[in-house]
Amino acid sequence: MLPAILSISTANPQQRYSQQQIYDLAHKNAPFYRTERVRQIFMNSDIDYRHLYFDIDTFNPNETLDDLHERFRDGSMDIGSKAISQCLEAGSIDNSDIDYIIAVSCTGYLCPGLSSLMIKKFGLRQNIQRADLLGMGCAGAMPGLQRAYDFVKAYPEKKALLLTVEICSACYYIDDSLETVVGNAICADGAAAVVIGMSDDPLVPKIKKFETHLEPSLINSVGFEQREGRLRIILSKDIRDIAGKLAEKLVVALLDSSNIEKKQIAHWILHSGGRRVIDNLQNELSLSEDQVCHSKCVLRNFGNMSSPTVLFVLQETMRHGNPIPGDMGIMLAMGPGLALEAALLTW
Repeated sequence: MLPAILSISTANPQQRYSQQQIYDLAHKNAPFYRTERVRQIFMNSDIDYRHLYFDIDTFNPNETLDDLHERFRDGSMDIGSKAISQCLEAGSIDNSDIDYIIAVSCTGYLCPGLSSLMIKKFGLRQNIQRADLLGMGCAGAMPGLQRAYDFVKAYPEKKALLLTVEICSACYYIDDSLETVVGNAICADGAAAVVIGMSDDPLVPKIKKFETHLEPSLINSVGFEQREGRLRIILSKDIRDIAGKLAEKLVVALLDSSNIEKKQIAHWILHSGGRRVIDNLQNELSLSEDQVCHSKCVLRNFGNMSSPTVLFVLQETMRHGNPIPGDMGIMLAMGPGLALEAALLTW
């Protein structure tokens, strides 16, 4: 048997805003955002709605660092707890069945970390193993998934819980650069949880293999920097145009090492990094509209939530992609490093 995704669930803040509402908020509070070029970036993003952990009617553009930290702490605990609770319930998994918890995030810092806070909240066992993965950006779910996979491979009778949660509204930054404009135009808040364990159920996806491709020469092209204590997004415009070429190299390596052909892949679970990123991936990987429809659906309805996003696409694929026994799929995400991470799934 192979480690399998026994259960998956996602969660978002209750506050859901249209892209127009979010642009209007930015337009009101930042003069630079009143240009036609900035309006086009927001409104041509292929995003209709995003969830953000604040009240748009009482939003204060002069928030302190303490305000932002409180938003991350409260927001991550709120939607992270919802994702975990729904995931355990959906899989009929008892809290006591979890042997390892991994928490992934990059939009805030907590000590004790989210893993410890969730252990207390859910009353998980006192001898549970735990890990917090920080600073891995949009690709974070994939190394988190691999740590869960490794654990279950080593201990086939045990189960691992992976939580990915980002409160991007706790690390927005406003200046006169198009780099931060793009970040503010696409980023959103979300959480996803999965339980990994051994299973011979033909209806749940098994994890067959992982593959990574790193481009250290581009390490400064994506991520966050600190400015006066605030996280400011780094998002080079070159990334959207090179994502596809790097992804194609990664996919070839994954397929070759697995001795399978690209035509055998029925499901493409691509991180919804943005309109141009998805288009570039689609072109370089020669994918049809149907093969990227779930990535585009997540982008349209949720925006880019960083690390949980690819798990949102996986859930959308499992719900509406109609996978059947014998199908294979590739999950792919990219983030700081520059890192591209992929996994081969089989049903």
